Amino acid sequence: MGRAAYVETMNTTKAHVGRVLFLCLCASLLTTGFAIAASKVFDTQKVKVTAEVVAKGLEHPWAIAFLPDGDALVTERSGRMRILSHGKLSKPVPGVPEVAAIGQGGLLDVVLSPHFDTDGLIFFTFAQPGEGGAGTAVARAKLVREGESARLEDVKVIFSMARKTASPLQFGSRLVFAPDGTLFVGTGDRGDAMRAQDMHDSAGAVLRIEPDGSIPPDNPFADGKKGLPALWSKGHRNIQGAVFDPLTHALVTTEHGPMGGDEVNQPEAGKNYGWPIITYGRDYSGAKIGIGTAAPGYEQPLYHWTPSIAPSGLAVYEGTMFPEWKDDLLVGALKFELVARLTRDAHGKITGEERMFKGAFGRIRDVRLAPDSSVWLLTDEENGEIIRLSRAK
Repeated sequence: MGRAAYVETMNTTKAHVGRVLFLCLCASLLTTGFAIAASKVFDTQKVKVTAEVVAKGLEHPWAIAFLPDGDALVTERSGRMRILSHGKLSKPVPGVPEVAAIGQGGLLDVVLSPHFDTDGLIFFTFAQPGEGGAGTAVARAKLVREGESARLEDVKVIFSMARKTASPLQFGSRLVFAPDGTLFVGTGDRGDAMRAQDMHDSAGAVLRIEPDGSIPPDNPFADGKKGLPALWSKGHRNIQGAVFDPLTHALVTTEHGPMGGDEVNQPEAGKNYGWPIITYGRDYSGAKIGIGTAAPGYEQPLYHWTPSIAPSGLAVYEGTMFPEWKDDLLVGALKFELVARLTRDAHGKITGEERMFKGAFGRIRDVRLAPDSSVWLLTDEENGEIIRLSRAK
């Protein structure tokens, strides 16, 4: 073989080996939870945004919570909890209780204790199986990490919906710690609308409990005479987003309507938000629901959508990366596959809406503000992704 032929053969061999190594690396990245870097710049009304895929390969991810060291907890509706660290998804964290992964049910929200640095506790919601079917439950556990491994210890269910049913629909649910240390829990009506009006039923409600599951003495029905002691508010169809708003110093929620009538609410103690007596939506058949859009004794939403966008995760933008969005509500949407930015005035009144990233990522399940002021999204897909939104350079 001449020198030229030899060199050409060696170059071809090196190129082939390089391609094989690259393909093996790609396969390894995909199977271990890494995402190959992918980014795109989007124009919005006020700022250019870079969207970067941080991780992929999640099965219908539901919630993300940032840990103090920069890692993050991620839940998958199928019942897995994982840790995202430096772009890599861990194996499922052992210790998650049995989950009823049916329909809209499964492993749902997750938040850290306000004192996580000292107590190491996390709180999560899930569809709990039991007699009659399943119902929304809240558990707390200690997250123990040793090197690259992690586990849940001392798992305790601190709230469990008493009436469990076979319905696969409308479990809620989001968790929000208030500044006073109490825990708000948003639930759904479980596909049975009038449960949202039963004052002794925890479905279709906002609940308020202590971190150990006990009842705050200043709850509106703490004595249990006129309502369930854990109740904060009633008349909610299916709460999918919740945040404690630093602008109004109050809880703000998003919830699904039926065909139209999705709502943003500010649930207050002892008040009734109307479902299914009043609603801006209609039945999926097109039939009227309830008695109209307003009636004495029922609260109006801060904002509503018709047609439905299927609102999901909710965040208030309080970071420095996007000062143009300060105090705005960022709402994920499942049906329209977008993020709605709701602008507000100094008193928290919603003044307008911008629909961003429509159809770019898929069904948006969660929206969270990261410690570095970027915004992270989860996509509710079989191959779900974690997406980071940052300011374009």
